[in-house]
Amino acid sequence: VPIEVETKISRGIPQFTIVGLPDTAVKESRERVKSAIESLPDVSFPLKKIIVNLAPANIPKQGTLYDLPIAIGILKASNVITQNLSKTAFIGELSLDGRIRKVSGVLPITVSLKKLGINTLILPEENQEEAAIVEGLNVYGFNHLNEVLNFLEGKLVKRPVRVNTKLLFENPENCFKHLDFSDVKGQKLAKLALEIAAAGFHNALMIGSPGSGKSMLASRFPSIMPPITFEEALETSTVYSVAGKLTKPIITCRPFNSCHHSISDVALVGGGTIPKPGIISLSHNGVLFMDELPEFKRTTLEALRQPLEDKKVVISRASGSFEFPANFQLLTAANPCPCGYRLDREKECTCSPSSVKKYLSKISGPLLDRIDMVVQIQRPSIEELSKKGIEESSKQIRERVIKAVEIQNRRFEETNIKFNSQMTPKMVDRFVKLESDAETLFKKYISTMGITARTYYKMLKAAQTLADLKNQDKITKPVILQILNFKVDLQNIN
Repeated sequence: VPIEVETKISRGIPQFTIVGLPDTAVKESRERVKSAIESLPDVSFPLKKIIVNLAPANIPKQGTLYDLPIAIGILKASNVITQNLSKTAFIGELSLDGRIRKVSGVLPITVSLKKLGINTLILPEENQEEAAIVEGLNVYGFNHLNEVLNFLEGKLVKRPVRVNTKLLFENPENCFKHLDFSDVKGQKLAKLALEIAAAGFHNALMIGSPGSGKSMLASRFPSIMPPITFEEALETSTVYSVAGKLTKPIITCRPFNSCHHSISDVALVGGGTIPKPGIISLSHNGVLFMDELPEFKRTTLEALRQPLEDKKVVISRASGSFEFPANFQLLTAANPCPCGYRLDREKECTCSPSSVKKYLSKISGPLLDRIDMVVQIQRPSIEELSKKGIEESSKQIRERVIKAVEIQNRRFEETNIKFNSQMTPKMVDRFVKLESDAETLFKKYISTMGITARTYYKMLKAAQTLADLKNQDKITKPVILQILNFKVDLQNIN
């Protein structure tokens, strides 16, 4: 919401008042602003009655970014600044000696200012590249209040900051240079599942005994993900900017976040006294990896259900409602039982059937319904580990993923989605075509298993992604047979 800083200086007992529902940080700006103005050469702080109104007055004001605009308002009302500032916006925190400090949330503010028709933005130099990502706005960064004053009065000439966004996205390989799928021996089924997940933005669960390679596979998942687009990068960077976690002008890699099973609901979903994005919003347009899924609290897992469905988080407070995007991909891993060896070929499971059921029941049916693929992972045998052959590299897999994404982009060119997993039931009926024998097999399966409508459509979406990876126009019987491998009844795995 644009905040207009109204300043009135009149005769009376010297006092400095800020109104318009300011929080403590905004109220304290009086001392910072006064000291900063006093630090300017040939400028004195007006010893008069000063009233600053932050309009609209019914919206609570939080943070320190109002320091600079309040100082400019006082200098303008004192006729120290004579320029017309109607199309200029100011953001920044002031130190006592007039230095301008970095603030958070600049990127979404800049996007909004552009929509409002503001053509000039003055802000801390540390934030200038972040703001300059938004084209069509003249962005100027400064280190000191005196520099801003000289610039506005024409005594300092400065060019607006420009950022070459194409250069930032020139080498997408930089996102994938750490870990490689060629390090993983065997595990063909798991690798295929993750390839489908990466190509179609599908949620996946890997289930297997300790040492089977679940975490190893997950850590290499970013190396096969498709490059992030500029529009997606801008959305994701906006979330990081609001959270104060943006360390460079724009996010150029799809985020990959993981969390411990002791994470709180607020840290996962978002919230707090002043609501901030949680880790699922920080994974927007990227991946959230949750290892040891049954170890998470039941309430924490259930908190995932709505964001997975709606692709957003809505947090309501007395001061208003806050909405954070959460279009994230969920990648999870779990042991099949408390001891972990129910699926193991060598170690014997020591768990009772009731303890296994209780352990896996933490992953509720509705949450499991939102996971597109479940893949069983066995510990690789000694023969597989000692095999000398070269495994397929991440680069080879990623090339297929990118081609499949390009097919989806052409398919959904006239819609507002990008990946197969985002199709609505109507879109599935329109775009997904099965060959006759594949359709017969699929109908027989769903009638036998009694699956839900959501699972029915999720299986078709995953099948379409596998068909895209194989560059097939229609879903064939082998594709359906492959997808059936990824629908596992957790209570009956063996």
